[in-house]
Amino acid sequence: MKKSIYDIAVKLQIIRWGVEEDATAFIESVILMPLLVTLLMGVYDLGQGITTNQKVIGASQIIGDLIARNRSIEFSDLDDLIKAGELALDPYSKAPFGYDIVSVEFNAAGDPIVLWRVTHNTPQNDEAVASTKGLGAAGDGVVIVTTTYDYTPFFAHFVVDEINMKEVAFLHGRRSATVTCADCPT
Repeated sequence: MKKSIYDIAVKLQIIRWGVEEDATAFIESVILMPLLVTLLMGVYDLGQGITTNQKVIGASQIIGDLIARNRSIEFSDLDDLIKAGELALDPYSKAPFGYDIVSVEFNAAGDPIVLWRVTHNTPQNDEAVASTKGLGAAGDGVVIVTTTYDYTPFFAHFVVDEINMKEVAFLHGRRSATVTCADCPT
């Protein structure tokens, strides 16, 4: 079989690359580049995820703090308090944000009794309410704010699809033992 000059030149170039140090560095970088790019993408998404989680923590604390400052609130005022918590998420989207806000009062046995509850875009966090059993004397209360956020990494579907974040804040009323809401759902 006759070999073309092109085939011979390619084989000579490959042999020369194997011998030269510059070619060895090139081959090593070609092998390592996908790994380094993958690590870079992972570090970027990890940093964004940590930042987003800190914002979700801040949102739960802000909403809880603004509610705990009052003796009583109205359902219409609650929207403004929730919007204040949502501002903590800037510049991220508010669409995957959810909350479960509960005001409880303890009875004589120390069991939490739900006074009112407002939930949006997340399931009710009954575990948080149950975890307060025995933590207060009769007539005391606590406000429990659970915030959730479904974070979709920038490089979604490459390593992970979605990260579900959930943060819970427990706050005692500042001006009264419980925070009431006459027109909020129970």
